Amino acid sequence: MRFYTRKKRSPQLIIVSLIDILAILLIFFIVSTTFRKDQPRLQINLPESQSAETVAAEQREPLILRVKSADEITLGADPIAIEGLAAALRAAKHSTPDRAIAMQADREAPFGVVVKVLDALKQAGVKNIPTFTQPEPR
Repeated sequence: MRFYTRKKRSPQLIIVSLIDILAILLIFFIVSTTFRKDQPRLQINLPESQSAETVAAEQREPLILRVKSADEITLGADPIAIEGLAAALRAAKHSTPDRAIAMQADREAPFGVVVKVLDALKQAGVKNIPTFTQPEPR
């Protein structure tokens, strides 16, 4: 009597299901990743404040005016001279009147430069400008 013997097959990986799992993981990581906003290369050390308030995110990002020194002032991502700041602020306010303007001044920025920037803001008609600070370490 002759019995039928099955040949033993070597184990195989099912590639299709592995690709499905890989695609699901890839989608998960793409969706859960926070995307960074482009920040200018101007490094700002913000001053600390005990009375600073955290403000809820607005509908639209404000236009950031960064002040490091007299030579390093940027409006958005564009470097700008302090002499042309008032005109650039007027143009920015005219092009997008509903967009707020906020200021980041470095802790080491000379007070005279900050006063000139505030004067340019006043000349451009910008009122009630928020400034960025960081909480004091406890």
